[in-house]
Amino acid sequence: MGSVEQDEDRILAEELAALGAVGGGSGRLVRAVARLMRKNVHEIGLLAPLPFDEAVKRVSDVLGKTGRAVGTAPTGSGENEATIRVVTGGGAGGLNPVVVTARVLKTDGAGSEIRLRAAAKEGLIRQRAGEKTAVCLAARLNRAIGADGGHGADGANP
Repeated sequence: MGSVEQDEDRILAEELAALGAVGGGSGRLVRAVARLMRKNVHEIGLLAPLPFDEAVKRVSDVLGKTGRAVGTAPTGSGENEATIRVVTGGGAGGLNPVVVTARVLKTDGAGSEIRLRAAAKEGLIRQRAGEKTAVCLAARLNRAIGADGGHGADGANP
């Protein structure tokens, strides 16, 4: 399992434990169970007809309005790459935490590439919160950046 997936699992377990504690449950037990749950992951790639710095700003704005920023993603950030990560609510009533990671990459031309990844834990009832959140955010990003299409790739549900 890669570091991105491990970090997502840790964040999702902590978010679910916090929800469990608010509901009167044992945060420690919820955290342990969350680590065993399957994950629904969906990835979408977008091409933005914007310079790198402007693409990063717009992606940050859209994701910032969607959820709250969480620790830095393990993928590097530098002159040619920036990573933005938030936790938002998905599923029924928005109660299922979803970790959204957007990597903005500088391309050879005047545009930028955005790789959007959303991951959520699945319980007994499949809500596909990761997939639905990725599709919804890709549509918002398309409007915000004038992206040229998008191509999705389902992630495996380990």
